[in-house]
Amino acid sequence: MITLSVKKTLIGADGPFDLSVDLSVNQGELLSLFGVSGSGKTMLLRIVAGLEKPDEGVVEVHGKTWFDSRRGIHWAPQKRSIGFVFQDYSLFPTMTVYENLRYAQSRRNEAKISDILELTGLFELKDRLPATLSGGQKQRVALARAIIREPDILLLDEPLSALDMKTRSKLQNEILSIHRALGLTTILVSHDKHEVFKLSDTVAVIERGKILRRGKTLDVFFDRAASNKFSFVSHILSIRKVDAVYLAVIGAGNELVEVVLCESDLKELNVGDEVLVASKAFNPIVQKI
Repeated sequence: MITLSVKKTLIGADGPFDLSVDLSVNQGELLSLFGVSGSGKTMLLRIVAGLEKPDEGVVEVHGKTWFDSRRGIHWAPQKRSIGFVFQDYSLFPTMTVYENLRYAQSRRNEAKISDILELTGLFELKDRLPATLSGGQKQRVALARAIIREPDILLLDEPLSALDMKTRSKLQNEILSIHRALGLTTILVSHDKHEVFKLSDTVAVIERGKILRRGKTLDVFFDRAASNKFSFVSHILSIRKVDAVYLAVIGAGNELVEVVLCESDLKELNVGDEVLVASKAFNPIVQKI
């Protein structure tokens, strides 16, 4: 269990505001912090990592107190068991992929490096320098370097926002697979609803330093009824049965829509399919591309 109860005054585009958060994350959970830029999401990650010090509060991880303003406890970042993946990769340019991972280890374990290289699909690239890698490959190295330390918490700060949609979708799948395979406790910062829905167990919506809503992604993102006419191409994110019908969640820009499918539709429609969604009055049509 991770428990955060912190306060810190921040300066935003509209002036000062208080980051004031009480939040708990269960072991093995993937929690997303969702909100617009400047709402305090990244600051919260930096507080957990020890890169920023809150004005007051407590940070406890698996029974260990990493920060307590009243007791004067403030563990340095290097003492905290975290893996941090930034948007800009932050790889050592003169080190190979293998050397980047080996440098991140607190204790040398060549077999572990090979295992992580295989898990992240980087084994064939282990002798390459970062400058020779694509953006997606660099971010995969950054992820591998973060998990090689076997951290108590994996922190992901908009790690895929600079990538194209196809690469982004592929790495989302890899992040989810690694999170589940290693049983990591993960906190993801994102402003992309598609990404949050696809990856998260739960989501916390933050606005100007305050958590407005917290819960399962379906409950948080579909907390109001809406009826819109639309026509767009996107991907099916999930399909679930509710009573006698099937509901598909499909991305629409940075929004999510839920449409009803017939049982016959399931013969050709699957999660991950690219589809055309078109509305005729109140009867949406979903066709596989």
